[in-house]
Amino acid sequence: MTDPAPSRPLLVIYTGGTLGMRETPEGLAPGGDIAERLAHALEQLPPGPGAGLPPYRLLAFDAPIDSSAATPRDWSRLAGVIAARYRDHAGIVVLHGTDTLAWSAASLAYQLQGIDRPVVLTGAMQPLEAPGSDAAENVALALRFAANPALQEVAIVFDGRLLRGVRARKWHTHDAAAFTSPNYPLLGERVGSDAVLYPGRGLQRQQRGAPRFELPDYAPLCDGGVARIALWPGITARQLAAWLDDSHLKGALLEVWGGGNIPEDPALLGVLARASGEGKLLVAISQCPHGAISPGDYAAGQGLKAAGVISGDAMTPEAALTKLVHLLAQPLADAERRRRFLSPLVGERL
Repeated sequence: MTDPAPSRPLLVIYTGGTLGMRETPEGLAPGGDIAERLAHALEQLPPGPGAGLPPYRLLAFDAPIDSSAATPRDWSRLAGVIAARYRDHAGIVVLHGTDTLAWSAASLAYQLQGIDRPVVLTGAMQPLEAPGSDAAENVALALRFAANPALQEVAIVFDGRLLRGVRARKWHTHDAAAFTSPNYPLLGERVGSDAVLYPGRGLQRQQRGAPRFELPDYAPLCDGGVARIALWPGITARQLAAWLDDSHLKGALLEVWGGGNIPEDPALLGVLARASGEGKLLVAISQCPHGAISPGDYAAGQGLKAAGVISGDAMTPEAALTKLVHLLAQPLADAERRRRFLSPLVGERL
């Protein structure tokens, strides 16, 4: 059953996105009056989804973010807002554009480690006022999950489902079921009018203790500090070096084939080994959305291990790259940074 309303209100943070847009002659554009429009949309929901929603306060960013233009600076800013206000609220709901919603969720999970209440991100494929919009129902379910104190992590609500923030990906450009969790089961789901958490799938309280937020400044990495490089058939050492030899680069996410394979090209592997030897943090994940990599199972994967590239296991690109940013933004020794990447911090890897 749905938990009763919390004694403290929830905090709803509106950052931008399709949910709050309006139709204009030039197409969808950010709209104002989000507090009034959201309240009206929630009031129009049928009795099941709209009944007995927990109380909330709304905080709107002055300049809505187009999520396709979001940067690590925006992740830092959002985490700072939550860290400064979470104690006064039973839970947090973040309204966000869908394009980079999974990226923001993953970053928030690393920054808000040990959060002792729900932080739930949601958005919509259609604006609040659009006929048949998914916006109000997504927000209503996010409010219900954010009011449940048993949820103590960063999660995403979309189309009736609750997904772990560091396990989620946007998977469809238009469908209402736009998000998926390829390598981890759902944390919860809407069942009738209830927001049901599945037992044993959330982060365990006994592993958590007091919040241990890490809020480093991501700004120095915004000038090309981290790269995402998907390998393609025929990639050359010269092309790879154009990325990895950049003096601004501190780390890179490599998307390799299958279970961790890469061409057995000495020149290509030499570029990787040189970058790793310079202290650049190189991580590999598979281009396959399902399953983990295991470098070394094939001879074609031995080069990754020899070059000092570490395994990202079954992490999503969003979780792996935001973890790179998070660790590289902190004054850690190289060995500690590598150890922490290989350790599950918030349920992001097996």
